[in-house]
Amino acid sequence: MEKFDKKAIDLTVQEELPFKHYWHNRFHLEMPRGLINDPNGLTVLNGEYHVFFQWNPLGVVHKNKCWAHTTTKDFINYAIPQLALWPTDVHDKDGCYSGCGLVENNCVRVLYTCNSKDPNNIRTSAQRFGTLMNDGRVEKDEIVVPDNPEGYTAHFRDPNVFERDGKRYFVIGVQRKNETGTALVYEEQGEEEQWKNLGEIKTDLKDFGYMWECPGLVNFGEYDALIFSPQGLEEEEFQYQNIFQAGYIAGKFSLDSMEMMHGKFQELDKGFDFYAPQVFSNCDRNILLGWMGMPDKDDEYPTGDLGWKFSLTMPRVLELKQGHIFCQPAEELKGLRQSENAIDLEGTDLVREQLSAGSESDLNIKLGSARKVSITLKYGSESTDITFDKATQSVTIDRTGMKLGGRGKRRFKLFADKTLEVQLFVDRTAVELFLQGGEETASFFVFPSEDIKPELIVSSDAPIDVKGKIYELGSITFK
Repeated sequence: MEKFDKKAIDLTVQEELPFKHYWHNRFHLEMPRGLINDPNGLTVLNGEYHVFFQWNPLGVVHKNKCWAHTTTKDFINYAIPQLALWPTDVHDKDGCYSGCGLVENNCVRVLYTCNSKDPNNIRTSAQRFGTLMNDGRVEKDEIVVPDNPEGYTAHFRDPNVFERDGKRYFVIGVQRKNETGTALVYEEQGEEEQWKNLGEIKTDLKDFGYMWECPGLVNFGEYDALIFSPQGLEEEEFQYQNIFQAGYIAGKFSLDSMEMMHGKFQELDKGFDFYAPQVFSNCDRNILLGWMGMPDKDDEYPTGDLGWKFSLTMPRVLELKQGHIFCQPAEELKGLRQSENAIDLEGTDLVREQLSAGSESDLNIKLGSARKVSITLKYGSESTDITFDKATQSVTIDRTGMKLGGRGKRRFKLFADKTLEVQLFVDRTAVELFLQGGEETASFFVFPSEDIKPELIVSSDAPIDVKGKIYELGSITFK
């Protein structure tokens, strides 16, 4: 049998759905086996969203990089994922790395990085187009950029196409010879898919990490945001606390000067488990999917012992306000709501609510004289705490009360004067937190050692008013 037997691999996925283990998530996209990571090839055709993502169907290690593919019209009902793109020749024999999706001649097309290494482990990175066929596979085209340009290493990957004034370009993450990260822009030349290197995007970020992965230039009307994942930033008290980061610079990008006039770099998510986001646009919405996981932290994910690792985030809609990106769960996800429980309490310092296997808690907390408010997810004798400290205007996420998986703490700044707005999605293991209307978000995993539904506990050091609703959420479906 071939190493990548599409028919056999697709059949295995189909046979192992629906999920059975209590660690498998209900409304986060994941696979029954293998390792998934970066979302790729996000695009929309005829009202249908196409979602590709990197997948190793043969194990739970970062090898055998392929692309899986699924479709959805509502982010609730999905086609059963299939193997779509896998190593087949000398160009991509060591992995089909990340890339983007686009629509051309009413077909879904992809542009991805081919990874190949010689016997001396010397890497060659090439960029290649492909077309999604009716049988679910991507038919590969010729190489359009055969290797990395002069002055840069072979860490040259993750192309993402954008359009300006009717012309096509792509931005790509690179590493300079001096081992600092940046992004290049290529311009399409003519009709034969020839592409010209226009050079680096000029920014105010100097020596900002040793590699920029997964770049994307996202337009917000008169403004732009360059989203990318820098590697090698130094950890600080309230930011850059993961081994690798994912964020953006917002401002205006000029193709004439190749300059991005921008504000400070800001992280898109302050949780433990968020990396390599990609954005696609549809009906005036910029929709983000991210990888819920973290490179080089494989030991923090015990599902690997059961044959699978990682998830994608829920789809988020992005809005740029005064140079800051706000993230909100896509409106379609309200379709997961099955029942609701209203909360309306005044002058309390303790709220306890039993959650279902999948839940959404939307809470408006009037702080009054309270200086600290904690939101606890309690799994029997285990717990994860989310604490807002008004004295420091900061949030701490503390997983040290869990027995399995990644632990530790994350701290980040958040301004809340009179009211703390909380939207908390709790899946079987994946948790996504949205604060102050999406001003800050945090994604992370918890792995309860028992099959137990969590209890939500809100506590404070002085009386608070708590109003809102808690929803029981259903599952996404695969058909």
